[in-house]
Amino acid sequence: MFIARQPIFNRKMEVFGYELLFRAGSDSKGFDGISSSHATASVIGGLFESGIDQIVDDKRAFINFDAEFINSDLPELIESHRLIIEVLEDVEVDEQLIERIKSLKFKGYRIALDDFVESYDDYPLVPFADIIKYDLMATPLSTLESTVIKALKNGKILLAEKIETEVEFIQAKEMGFTLFQGYFFSKPSIIGKPSSKATTKAQYSRIINELKKDEPSYQVLAEIIEKDVNLAYRVMRVISSRAGDDLVYSIKRALTYMGLKEIERWINILMIQELGDHKPKELMNMSLIRTKFAETIAIQSGMRNIKHEASMMGLFSTIDAMLDQNMEEALMDISLPNSIKDSLIKHKGVLMPIFQLVSAYEKGEWDITEELTKRMKLDEDQLFDAYVDAVSWARETVNLMYKI
Repeated sequence: MFIARQPIFNRKMEVFGYELLFRAGSDSKGFDGISSSHATASVIGGLFESGIDQIVDDKRAFINFDAEFINSDLPELIESHRLIIEVLEDVEVDEQLIERIKSLKFKGYRIALDDFVESYDDYPLVPFADIIKYDLMATPLSTLESTVIKALKNGKILLAEKIETEVEFIQAKEMGFTLFQGYFFSKPSIIGKPSSKATTKAQYSRIINELKKDEPSYQVLAEIIEKDVNLAYRVMRVISSRAGDDLVYSIKRALTYMGLKEIERWINILMIQELGDHKPKELMNMSLIRTKFAETIAIQSGMRNIKHEASMMGLFSTIDAMLDQNMEEALMDISLPNSIKDSLIKHKGVLMPIFQLVSAYEKGEWDITEELTKRMKLDEDQLFDAYVDAVSWARETVNLMYKI
C-alpha cells in the first residue's frame, strides 16, 4: 500500500489540509485497477493504523470517494471536522447518493466535488457541495470567469488544483479562489534574481566548508558560530534540547557533545529554515520529509554507505525555491559532495534514483514509484512506514525549530 499527501493552501499560503494520494496494492493504479472502494478502504485503514495525526498533522484530510464508499458507513469512522469527502468526477448520481450526501452534511461532513467539469447550473450535486475543485489543466482559469462569479455568490469555496506557477496562484486568488493545490510553492518565483539572503548563505557555508575538511576543527567551528549571536543562540537551543540535565558551558563543548555528523545535520537544517523564513512553512516541512525519507530509502535499498549524502540531497532539494535562484546558483559556494550536486543540478548520478523515488512518491505518481521500488528491491509496506516516519520526524523537527 502507498499513501502520500499533497498540501492544500489557503490564501495566506498556510496549509489548510492534505489530499491523500493512495494506491491499495500492486494491482491497482489509482482507481483503474481493483475497486476504488477497496483502495479508499485501505486509506481509511492506514489512517487508523498509523493515526490520522501522523499523516495530516492537525489539518483536514481530503479523500476521494466513489458512490459505493459514500453509501457505506465507513466515512463516519473519521471525525467530521477532520475529513473532507471528495466526490469523484465520474460518480453516478442517483437519489440514493443524494440522500446519503444530505445525511453526511447533516452530521457535519464537508463535501467537495473533485475535478469538476460539469455544468455548474445543471449538475445535481452542486447544491450540496461546500468545495468545488477545478483542475487548471482541464479547465483553465480563462474558461471559468462566469462560473466563478455564480459559485461565489452561492457561498461555494473554490479550490484550484495543479497550479504550477506563482503567476497561476496569483491569478486564481484574484478571481476568488481561496484554496490552492499544486507544487508551485516549491519552485523559484524569480529565476536569477539576486538574493537578499546571500550573506546568510555565505555565513553558513563557512561552517559547512569547515565540516567538509579531512580534519574539521571544533575550535574553528566554535569561533565562526560565536561571531553571530543569533546563530550561537540557535545552536545552543538545539544542544539543550538533546542534553537533558547536562549543562553545556561553551559553544565548543556543545559542538563536541553533538559530534561532527550531528553538527552538520543541524547546521544544514538551521540554514534551510533561515533561508526559507519568508517562504511557506510547508517548504521547510517538505525539505525535512525528503531528508529523512531519502536517508531511509538509502538504508533499505542497501546503499547505507551513501545515506548521509541522500539525506543532505533531500534537505537541499528546495533551496532553489527558498533563494529564488536556479539550483546551480543556489548551491554555488556550498561545499557539497559531487553526488548531491549531480542529482540536484544535472539530474544524474548515484543519488538520482533515490531523488526520483522521493519525488514520485510525494506526488502520487504510483507507476513510477512501483517501478523504482522494484528496481531498488524495496518493500512497499516498509516504504509507506518510512514515509509516515519521515512525516512524523519532520513535524517534531519543525516544532523544535520554531521554538528556537
